[in-house]
Amino acid sequence: MRAVNLLPRDDPRSSSRQTNPVVLVGVIGAVAATAILAAFFLTVSAGVADKQSRLDAAQTELDATPVPPPADTSGATLEQEKSARVVALSTALVTRIAWDRVLRELSLVLPEDVWLSTLSAKAPGPAAVAAPAAGFTVTGKTYSHNGVARLLARLAVVPQLTGVQMQHSTLVPSESGRPVVEFSIQAIVKGPGAA
Repeated sequence: MRAVNLLPRDDPRSSSRQTNPVVLVGVIGAVAATAILAAFFLTVSAGVADKQSRLDAAQTELDATPVPPPADTSGATLEQEKSARVVALSTALVTRIAWDRVLRELSLVLPEDVWLSTLSAKAPGPAAVAAPAAGFTVTGKTYSHNGVARLLARLAVVPQLTGVQMQHSTLVPSESGRPVVEFSIQAIVKGPGAA
C-alpha cells in the first residue's frame, strides 16, 4: 500500500503571514478608542438634548410672562411721593389729640369721693369739614352735690377741655342705703393748636 499524506502541504505564503503584535495592538486600540468616543458622544448628546428642552421650556415661560412697564428713572416721581407723605404725616400730627394726656389730667383732677360710670370722648373733625365739636361726656356718682360741684370746677382747669357743663345731677337711693348723686357732665375737647 502506498502511504498517502493527507496533511496539507506547507504553503510558503502562509508562513510569511504571521500576525504582527504591533499591528494587532494598534487595531484593538483604534476599536477601543472609537467605542469610547462613541459612548462619550452619546452621553454628551443626551445631556445637550435635556438642556435644550429645559431651555425651550424656560423660554416659553418667559414669553408668557407679561412685560412690566418701564420704570420711571427720574427722581421727580419719587420726590413727589416723598413730599405727599411728609404733608400727610404733618397733617395727621397737627390734627392729633393726645388722649393719654387728656385722660391723665382727668385722673389727676378727679375728687376722691367721685367715681365715674362711663366716659365717652370724640375727637374733633378736620377744620375744613363743618363737623360737630368734639364731645367729652362723663357720667358717675358721688355722695353729695358738693362733690359734683368740685368735679365741675376741677374739669374747668383741664387745658384740653372747654365748655364744661353739667347735664343733670340727681339724688337717688343706693343699694347700701346711703343716697348717692348721679350726674352727667359734658365738655368740648379743644382741637390741636387751639388756644
